[in-house]
Amino acid sequence: MARPPLDYIAVPESFKLPEGMNFGGTSGIAINSKGNLFVLHRGPKPLMEFDPDGNFIRGWGDGLFDRPHGLRIDADDNIWATDVASHIAYRFNPSSRIDMVLGVKGRAGEMHDYGHLRLFNEPSEVVVGPTGDMYVLQGHGKAEGRIIKFDRDGNFIKAWGKTGTAPGEFNIPHSLVFDAQGLLYVADRSNARIQVFDPGGNYVREWSQPGTPCGLFMTPDQHIWLAHGHTGEIMKLDLHGNVLGMIAGSGQGKTLGRYGEAHYIAVSRRGEVFVADTLNWRVQKYVRK
Repeated sequence: MARPPLDYIAVPESFKLPEGMNFGGTSGIAINSKGNLFVLHRGPKPLMEFDPDGNFIRGWGDGLFDRPHGLRIDADDNIWATDVASHIAYRFNPSSRIDMVLGVKGRAGEMHDYGHLRLFNEPSEVVVGPTGDMYVLQGHGKAEGRIIKFDRDGNFIKAWGKTGTAPGEFNIPHSLVFDAQGLLYVADRSNARIQVFDPGGNYVREWSQPGTPCGLFMTPDQHIWLAHGHTGEIMKLDLHGNVLGMIAGSGQGKTLGRYGEAHYIAVSRRGEVFVADTLNWRVQKYVRK
């Protein structure tokens, strides 16, 4: 069945980096309440902030990451970034100061030896839910696939899931968004599906999403934008997985609108769509025609 085209076109690179600087593998893209753009990448100054027109504001984070992965900004404009290699998640306040650390850098596992700290094994991303609870997705290839829940103060509440294919199991849980009712939508990447849970971790439903669903973004009108990993497709879904449209021309490749890996996605209040590509080392931008 043909997928209806969305009324968007890819535009050339719009980020104005300082002279002599380049992105490394761009793993994350997020937008704060001011409309400023944040890019997480695998190079010097791994966190960078730009204004809505792509002008460079600042960069930071040298020495903190081994393999940067997920990037989210919460309702208070705190910046959450994960590292799948060093098994840690950072919360930066809007001034870029670390004010919370989840996990222990360089230590994979379930609980600290003294039992007072929850550890991770390959955390993909952290998402703050509507009530302020924090959800960490872990298991990026080698580790057990789980969702780990904390309260707003960083206290461990519970974990659910394991590696597998049954409902409530995961094979690389990669991205998470919430709907207006507080349900969780999880991109279960290597199981090629989206799973839906309530905030307590109870399985609700799922749908098949052939390929490698990587990045999710929920818009205020309750539509899900999906960056479709190695297929490179950029599409818009309803809350039951029906495809409302796909950006024409998106797919695999190296040229404008094509991807090595469409990894994470964000949509601005101006309606622009940004997609981070880890393998082509860039963030692509789409605007309405």
